[in-house]
Amino acid sequence: MVCRTWQTLMSTSSRLMFHVKAGPALKRFVLSQRFRSSTSATQTRDDVSSRGGAHDDSARSAVPGQPGRDGTTSTSAANEMSVDFDQTQRAYKSKDSLELLRSLVVFKLCSYDFLVEKNTEIMDLGKKILGERAFNQLMKMTFYGQFVAGEDHVAIRPLIQKNQAFGVGSVLDYSVEEDISQEEAGQKEMDSCVSAAEKESIGEDHRESKYKAHKPFRDRRGGVTGARTYFYADEAKCDQHMETFIKCIKASGGSSMDSFSAIKMTALGRPHFLLQFSEVLVKWRQFFTFLASQQGEDSSEALERRLELKQLQEFLTTLGAKGDLQSWLIGKKEGTPGTIDMLDWNSLIDDRRKISDLLVVPNVELGELEPLLKTFTSEEEKQMKRMLQRMDILVKHAIENGVRLMVDAEQTYLQPAISRLTLEMQRLYNKEKPVIFNTYQCYLKEAYDNVTMDVELSRREGWHFAAKLVRGAYMYQERERAKDVGYEDPLNPDYESTNIMYHRCLDYVLDEIALTRNANVMVASHNEDTVKHTLKRMNEMGLLARENKVYFGQLLGMCDQISFPLGQAGFPVYKYVPYGPVSEVMPYLSRRAQENRGFMKGALKERELLWKELKRRLASGELLYRPVY
Repeated sequence: MVCRTWQTLMSTSSRLMFHVKAGPALKRFVLSQRFRSSTSATQTRDDVSSRGGAHDDSARSAVPGQPGRDGTTSTSAANEMSVDFDQTQRAYKSKDSLELLRSLVVFKLCSYDFLVEKNTEIMDLGKKILGERAFNQLMKMTFYGQFVAGEDHVAIRPLIQKNQAFGVGSVLDYSVEEDISQEEAGQKEMDSCVSAAEKESIGEDHRESKYKAHKPFRDRRGGVTGARTYFYADEAKCDQHMETFIKCIKASGGSSMDSFSAIKMTALGRPHFLLQFSEVLVKWRQFFTFLASQQGEDSSEALERRLELKQLQEFLTTLGAKGDLQSWLIGKKEGTPGTIDMLDWNSLIDDRRKISDLLVVPNVELGELEPLLKTFTSEEEKQMKRMLQRMDILVKHAIENGVRLMVDAEQTYLQPAISRLTLEMQRLYNKEKPVIFNTYQCYLKEAYDNVTMDVELSRREGWHFAAKLVRGAYMYQERERAKDVGYEDPLNPDYESTNIMYHRCLDYVLDEIALTRNANVMVASHNEDTVKHTLKRMNEMGLLARENKVYFGQLLGMCDQISFPLGQAGFPVYKYVPYGPVSEVMPYLSRRAQENRGFMKGALKERELLWKELKRRLASGELLYRPVY
């Protein structure tokens, strides 16, 4: 039986609205006049009042069991809340002195290039010298203890409950990663990214090189910092991954209130479907851009481009469009304003009744619609449906356990399909409240277009948009692959432009929250300036912490001076909490060390604050301080 997700994917065009409405640019203008004007303090206070009053102590109810409003100040003019990230006593009140000392040692070690580059060899040597048991204990006292919560859902509970008591929730992430050689990983990747049709008809397909597997990049772990990587073995292995995610969801529900659980789509099925579907989605979007340019619609923002329906019909007819596609156009013509935008265009591919029918793309040069592959086996069709069924099962378990699902982002050649499938889940399950969160990587050039289109679709269809904004974890791999394979670098040119993109996407979602209260965002960032920017914008718009519309997220063991003051101030803040057996989490920790190398070299402030708090405790006789909760 085909899962509800696939049925939704097949029939969404029947629900898509084609009525005249104000464009996104006009809405943004109205919103900016309403919330960004600094000339009228009276209006700001009125807006705050109309949304439930000023920031007061009741805001703390957003996070159960937290202490008072430590680290916050209130400006009398607009009742704004701010958070002091330099108050070490408050920032580290959840840590005993040994934990602070461990953080200093680990962060310092992570800043040495030699130790980080050779961390695998060093750990292998440590196992041989100390033995498995002693080595595992050493890891628990250092790196593992810093960045991992425990070995199973029972062991992690005390840490989760302690963090919760100090206002910090959890995003549970079972971080076991298969410890396989580069050769074995590469073989699995090449086998799982090539379909039977491609193997039999080499050179006869119309695939772009970006969406094919390439031997130099067959190990997707290369150049990746911190993110888990799954390699397809068989359908049974995917079922095992699903069961693991279900256990994680249940652990999340049993450990704390309003928690999250993180999942990865590549764990749930063969990646070749994600590759193929991603290519279809991107080619259809590129075709829309081409048609828009032919009609003189060259707006820089994707949602501002519109196509004249009559001209579009004529053009598609010349390409030989018929069947569902042509009837869809004719059926939608009556009663429409005569134009369609990118969202309307995307719904064209939703009418296909077979998954293989989705894999059809326009060829402008040949003037026809052509299949992406010549043939498509029934087994591959079943594998695609199983991936969707597994996702559907996970969502239902999340709802039953009161947990929200965070779908992690992956490589750009897989991400369009991952985002689209996540979007379909949101359309099904985010109708009443945000259950599914999609992840947007803001180091991508197209990040703003992706965010704005998904927000607009949620507005049209009336479901809760929910996003996690990150900068990105695949930069080195993405850049190198684009250069070697020969396609445009998908990333912003530098860190500063990524920051600009991050704040642009964030501001757009914050505007939507202020306008409709029907969107949600997790600001997943260790950047203090980004966090301060978010607080400033929330104050300007009158967005209260207790509304639980704006969340903050950091990794366990990092940036506690940001997480805990936010939590104690009443803001919803979460730690990404990895867990799993020591030996099986070591591949994850190895790459976490790689990530921390660059981060910790620039994290002088965090180390200074840790030293400052240790010195304060020593001077005040509190060196043996134990947190009370």
